[in-house]
Amino acid sequence: MNGAQSLIRTLVDAGVEVCFSNPGTSEMHFVAALDSVPEMRGVLGLFEGVVTGAADGYARIAEKPAATLLHLGPGLGNGLANLHNARRAHTPVVNVVGDHATYHKQYDAPLESDIDALAGSLEGWVRRSSHTKDVGADAAAAVAASQDAPGRVATLILPADASWGDGGETCAPIPPRAPQAVDATTVKNIAEVLRSGESVALLIGGPACREAGLLATSRIAAATGAKALIETFPTRLERGAGLPNIERLGYLSEQAMYQLDGVKHLIVAGTRAPVSFFAYPGKPSVLVPEGAKVHVLAEVGQDVATALSDVAAIVAADVEPVLQEASRPALPSGPLTAQNWVEVIGALLPEQAIIADEANTSGLLLPAATAGAPRHDVLTLTGGAIGYGMPVATGAAIAAPSRPVINLQSDGSAMYTISALWTQARENLDVTTVILNNHAYAILRMELQRVGAASDGPKAKDLLDLSRPDMDFAKMAEGMGVPATRATTAEELAEQFSRALAEPGPHLIDAAVAPLL
Repeated sequence: MNGAQSLIRTLVDAGVEVCFSNPGTSEMHFVAALDSVPEMRGVLGLFEGVVTGAADGYARIAEKPAATLLHLGPGLGNGLANLHNARRAHTPVVNVVGDHATYHKQYDAPLESDIDALAGSLEGWVRRSSHTKDVGADAAAAVAASQDAPGRVATLILPADASWGDGGETCAPIPPRAPQAVDATTVKNIAEVLRSGESVALLIGGPACREAGLLATSRIAAATGAKALIETFPTRLERGAGLPNIERLGYLSEQAMYQLDGVKHLIVAGTRAPVSFFAYPGKPSVLVPEGAKVHVLAEVGQDVATALSDVAAIVAADVEPVLQEASRPALPSGPLTAQNWVEVIGALLPEQAIIADEANTSGLLLPAATAGAPRHDVLTLTGGAIGYGMPVATGAAIAAPSRPVINLQSDGSAMYTISALWTQARENLDVTTVILNNHAYAILRMELQRVGAASDGPKAKDLLDLSRPDMDFAKMAEGMGVPATRATTAEELAEQFSRALAEPGPHLIDAAVAPLL
C-alpha cells in the first residue's frame, strides 16, 4: 500500500466518502489510488472555487465532511474564497493539498509556494505529512479535527513522495470533540434576564437554526415577550410550514439597528453579538444599542440547542411554540420584478427543497414569500465571499440526491464559479438554477451610496455595470450541458420552474429581473 492508498482508505473508514477534486501532477498517485478504494466518490470541478464550495455545501447537508483535492499552493489559493465561507459557516472540510516531493522543494520550482501559510490563514487545522507511514494517521487526525465542535477546515499537505512511497498504513477513525454543554448557572442567569421585565432580544445562530433550537426559541419568546432573531447569514436554516418563522437580523446596519432599537439586554446563543459588515462614515461598527448589555447563553461550539431547551424549560414550561401555518402566495403575472419573482418561488417550492441562496439584492423579499411554503432548508452566504451559490448547490445535491436543490443566483456572483454547471451536468445532479439577471452589480451600486462616495461619474457607474455586452446565461449553460431557458414574465418563470422541477437532472432559468435598488 502506498501513501495515497492509505490516505483514501483511512478517509473512507472515517466516513469521508466524497472527494471534490481539481488535481495536478503532484496528486496523480492520489488519482490512481481512487480505483483501489471504490467506496470513495471522486467529483471533478473545473475550478478550485467550485471544489471547495461544493465541499462546503455537501457538509452542510450531509452533516459530515467531504474531502477536497487541490494542486499545490495556487490550487489552494484559487479555492480560498469558498473556504473562507466554510470557515465562517463552521463547516467540516478536509483539504488534501498536494506538494512537491520533499527532496524537490529545495530547487524552488515554478509552482513552489508557502502552502502552510495559505492554509494557516483559514484559522483551522494544518499538518504536513513528511513520511509515507504517517499519512494514514494524519488523515484520521484531519477528519477528527474538521469535526471538532463547532466544525472547521482541516488541511493535510501531502508531498508527492509521501503519496507514492510504499509502506502506507491505514488508521482507525478518531472520535471528534463533541460540543461542550452549557452549565446550569449560565442557564439560570439567562432565565433571570428573560424574566427581568426589561426589553430583551434573543439572537440565535449555528445549530440553533435547526428544528430543536427554533422550537425552544419560539417558546421562550412566546412566554417572555423577548424579541427572537436569527443571525444574518445562518449556515443552514430550517424553515417553512410547521416551524417557527423567526425573523433574520438585517444585512444593512440601519435595518439591524432598527430591529434592536430599545433593547436593554441582548442574549446571544450559538453566534456573536452583531457588528456592521463594513465600516461606514459616521455610523457605528457595533450594532448593539448603546447601553444594552450582552449576555452569552452559548458560545459558538457549545451545545446551543440543548441550552435553549433548558432555558425554555424554566421560563416557558407550559408554553407551546408559535408555528408558521401553511400558506403560499398566488402566482403573479406580468413582467418579472424583484417583487414578483419571489412569489413564483414561494408558490411552487417543492417539499423538502434545499435552497442555496445567493440572490443578494434581488432576494430581499424572498423570506416573506416562502415563509409558509413546505418545509425546506436555506443555505446562506456565511462569509460574504460571492461565488458560493452554484458550488454549494452542487455539493448539497450530492449529499441529498433525493431532495430538489434550488440555486437562486445573482448574475454577477454566478460568473465567479459558473463552471459548477459543468459538474452538475456531468454528475446529473437535480439542481435548478434561477439566475436573477439584472445586468448590474446592484449591491455595489447601493454600497457606493452608503459609504458616501461620489457616484455620478461615468467611470464609477461603468465598473458596476454588467451590460455591454449582456450575458446570455442560457447559452452558457447549454454550452456546459445544462438545459436552459429564459424567462421575462412571471408566467414564463412559473412554467419553466415547474418543468425544471419535474424533470431529472440540472436546469437553468435565465430570469430577466429589473434591479430592486
